[in-house]
Amino acid sequence: ESEKREWFSKAEIFLYRGAWQEWEPEKITMAVPMSPDELYEKRLAIFKHQSQKDPALFPGEDKREFWQRSEARNKLTAKIYDELGLTEYEAIEVFVNLNDLKKYIKI
Repeated sequence: ESEKREWFSKAEIFLYRGAWQEWEPEKITMAVPMSPDELYEKRLAIFKHQSQKDPALFPGEDKREFWQRSEARNKLTAKIYDELGLTEYEAIEVFVNLNDLKKYIKI
């Protein structure tokens, strides 16, 4: 039992946002660059995900499908990183560590 608690106390939880939002650059803990092939593999994974087969319900005027929004978001994040002077990539998926996020909001 104590081994389980020790492992859990060391575990890190990373949060992901869906196709409609992205984390602000100053809050990002981990950025995972993607090549064009990896971005295509992500698209295929989205197609296989049961909840993404039908048009996504989202309050707004954006009629794009989930995978289109996701790719656009990942490409825009890569563009932001490039504009900040970092390495240029096709796309970037980003995550925020839950403990780091607690600095910005009350959880």
